[in-house]
Amino acid sequence: MPQGPQLFMSEIIDICPISELPPGTARIVEWEDLEIAIFNCNGQLHAIEDRCSHDNGNLADGPFDPDACTVECPRHGSLFDLRTGTPKTLPAYVPVDVFDVRVEDDMIKLEVE
Repeated sequence: MPQGPQLFMSEIIDICPISELPPGTARIVEWEDLEIAIFNCNGQLHAIEDRCSHDNGNLADGPFDPDACTVECPRHGSLFDLRTGTPKTLPAYVPVDVFDVRVEDDMIKLEVE
């Protein structure tokens, strides 16, 4: 019998109080087999998979520009937009996954699937 599309349930996980991730800082969170980097771009929170799509480098180890909302891969210099996960420079050309992040009752929460 044919099956319909599978629905994936999202899960909301608590990360930390907002006071522990001030503007201009980042934090790595492990969830299942993923490492997710959460960046505070001058008050705007963004979360991306902490893995360069070019060579699997840890993006959070690279230079983070909170004004431009970008992070540079420390291995080969690809620059990623933290809002979309899209690389802005080569050698990476495939976007990385982004995750919804929000603050509720002063707690940073991350939505994962």
